Amino acid sequence: MDLIGLLETLSTTTCIGAFIIWVSIGTLSRTENSERVTQQIMTIICFTAAASLFGLHYVGGSIFGSTNMARVLAVICIAIGISATMNIKGEEIQGEPNPHQLMKERKERDELESND
Repeated sequence: MDLIGLLETLSTTTCIGAFIIWVSIGTLSRTENSERVTQQIMTIICFTAAASLFGLHYVGGSIFGSTNMARVLAVICIAIGISATMNIKGEEIQGEPNPHQLMKERKERDELESND
């Protein structure tokens, strides 16, 4: 297998692996330890994908029929790899109220009012 073929296979495999972990992150992060391991694996896979995509671009290979797509995907992989290191478990990141919490508070308030 030549270098371009190897880089295309490595790029495709690592991108697919990162996508599968990204989709499964909720299931894979049931405990703090598994979340940390999953984040580390995701970061390694994303940076490996970025390196292989940059390498693919510089040796003249193409992905999805485009020679410039490899660089764009490499930058996206770096961004996702960096974001995978952020631990957001249990933190409010949207700044919006949780509908379940609102219903619970409303129910508690109604129970207090009915007891008075």
